[in-house]
Amino acid sequence: MSIGYPCITVGVNDTKQKTCRKASATEEHLSTLIEHNLNALKNIVQFNGEHKIKLFRISSDIIPFASDKEVNTLDWSTQFSEQFEEIGKLIKQYGMRVSMHPGQYTVLNSPDEGVVERAIADLEYHTLFLDSLGTDASSKLILHVGGVYGDKETAMNRFVEVYQTLDERIKNRLVVENDDRSYTIKEVIWISEQTGAPAVYDNLHNAINPSDPEKDDAYWIKKAKTTWNKKDGRQKTHYSQQQINNRTGSHSKTIHIDEFVVYYDQVKDLDIDIMLEVKDKNLSAVKCVLATADNGNIKDLEQEWSRYKYVVLERSQEIYQSIRELLKDKSSYPVIPFYRLIEAAIDLEPIPKSAVNASSHVWGYVKKQATDNEKDKFKRLSSAVESEEEPLKKLKSFLKQMIKKYDQQYVSDSLYFEF
Repeated sequence: MSIGYPCITVGVNDTKQKTCRKASATEEHLSTLIEHNLNALKNIVQFNGEHKIKLFRISSDIIPFASDKEVNTLDWSTQFSEQFEEIGKLIKQYGMRVSMHPGQYTVLNSPDEGVVERAIADLEYHTLFLDSLGTDASSKLILHVGGVYGDKETAMNRFVEVYQTLDERIKNRLVVENDDRSYTIKEVIWISEQTGAPAVYDNLHNAINPSDPEKDDAYWIKKAKTTWNKKDGRQKTHYSQQQINNRTGSHSKTIHIDEFVVYYDQVKDLDIDIMLEVKDKNLSAVKCVLATADNGNIKDLEQEWSRYKYVVLERSQEIYQSIRELLKDKSSYPVIPFYRLIEAAIDLEPIPKSAVNASSHVWGYVKKQATDNEKDKFKRLSSAVESEEEPLKKLKSFLKQMIKKYDQQYVSDSLYFEF
């Protein structure tokens, strides 16, 4: 089983991708953006490999305007072939599986021929990108069925008809996912049986738009498994949790470890890959990878603690001390209690006095190098935050500048500025 996350990272340096507007999409500018984005992807793959994350969804925006030949006229797969080869080798080295997920406007079952033509062009782009990395057919393109258009049966048949016209290279990668409004997992499995495109089961979508509320996740995963062939690789699933007090279907800010463990216990013997759809991305992926490790090492938790500790300290001195105590036994691996405490802290808002205490710890990395003016500014901002005359974000913004100026990598690699 592999566990992964989609598209972007949180708190990982040099992984942000860039895009532009059509008005500035010159060949020179697009070339610069693509080179930057491929370098960012390489850094993401490197991070994932080092943290045993073997499943990753690449952002569709990595090649700006790739499916619009009037805007992006570059032969980017050839122009950047060396970068693609380098990234592809890293992916293979780490035993990583990558995928892509064309967006909501890539609709194969639309009655509008123009929409379908643009959808096919978008699938051609995504296929070429994965081909350029040298990945095999287990690296998939995930697609929703599309609209209902007043007649679901006709719309489903139209998807099947359009699918049959696709190039074999696209067919080899395309998989179909149930959604939270229109197409249930049962309907998606029917489409899979007509086309040969494997079905991806999404647990939250099924909870909102169920085929049969009496059937659990394991039941539908087993049903969907029949649509996967050897060339498709391990069966892929999507897992997410509902964000409390938000719109139905909104992904949670983090994967809550206790809820995930219940799900994992149901599916751990089903030989699946799990894509986490969650707002804190790699943070939850690392959490779930460590929580399900067969031979966990406390050093991994200590590394995690080095990234979270100032986030926790600015919220709760009590939780901070509890985690320190938890990690004292070097022969243990208290991964679930550790993340329960992290989650409990993150659910809290920073307390002014605690926040200033945490900021003082961070300031300690630069205070010997700081100028007198910088020392005065830190003292002034700290006092203003503690008295609630200034927002904490103003103090943290100043500290971020100082950490960057004086090149303090330990703090820069932490999550202190992400929360």
